[in-house]
Amino acid sequence: MSTENNSGKFKILIGVLSVLLIALAVYTVTLFNDRENTVSNLEQQKADIEQELEGLIANYDEVIKDNELKDKDLLAARERITVLLDSVKGAKANLALIDRYKIEVGKLKQERAMLFKRADSLIAANKQLAMERDSTNVALTNTIKVVDSVNMENMAMNETIRKGSIVKATDLRGEAVIVRNSGKVVDTKRSSRADKIRACFTMAPNAIAQKGDRTLYVQVINPRNKTLGDNASKQFENKLVNYSASSNVFYENDELDVCILVNATEADLIEGRYTINLYDGENLVATTAMQLK
Repeated sequence: MSTENNSGKFKILIGVLSVLLIALAVYTVTLFNDRENTVSNLEQQKADIEQELEGLIANYDEVIKDNELKDKDLLAARERITVLLDSVKGAKANLALIDRYKIEVGKLKQERAMLFKRADSLIAANKQLAMERDSTNVALTNTIKVVDSVNMENMAMNETIRKGSIVKATDLRGEAVIVRNSGKVVDTKRSSRADKIRACFTMAPNAIAQKGDRTLYVQVINPRNKTLGDNASKQFENKLVNYSASSNVFYENDELDVCILVNATEADLIEGRYTINLYDGENLVATTAMQLK
């Protein structure tokens, strides 16, 4: 009877232990599965954080590159995100770490919103400045064109005035003359009898010509192409004038009759055709020819 009771108790004990063992196995499997799920979840959250950080970096790169911004705050924020991304990639996922990184990502997003808003204002200001600069450049270019046009017109006008202010000479004539001891001057057509060459002309009226003293230059060239008289030269701004004689006259914008005597040696006064040129400064204002026998 006692043996049977002991056997029954033993069976009950075995049954209880079996139940406990099964429960422990179930708990262990459940705990393992929960741990695996937790680790997988943390890894996924870590991957999500990495993706968000990479997206933030891409946002900063786009703003900095597309708008050529060199804002130090933008560059510094991008650098901080890069450092945090490297830290996340190198860290082992755990709940505390994930929570800390989530807080950092939240702060970085807020900072991005603030910095991008400021960047938009800066971009708008730069565009406005560029538009104003372009407008200024266009206005300056137009002004330069107007000034150039005015300068060209002034140059053309000055040239017209310069040409118009040249006093023309009319009725230029050359003649050989004999100078008597009494001072009387007599015309001659014979070279052998001549003492000098005389050039006579009339200065035409010119209202815009400069009034006052003027120096006129006569150039007489004999048939041997020799310049008679002084055979001197005068250098002007644009021209060298070789002349035989010069004369100072006072011009008052009205007609003025002038005669200039040119000295000559007996050897230079020869038979043939003589050319006579009259210069008002550097300007050739009249030319003629004469023939001596």
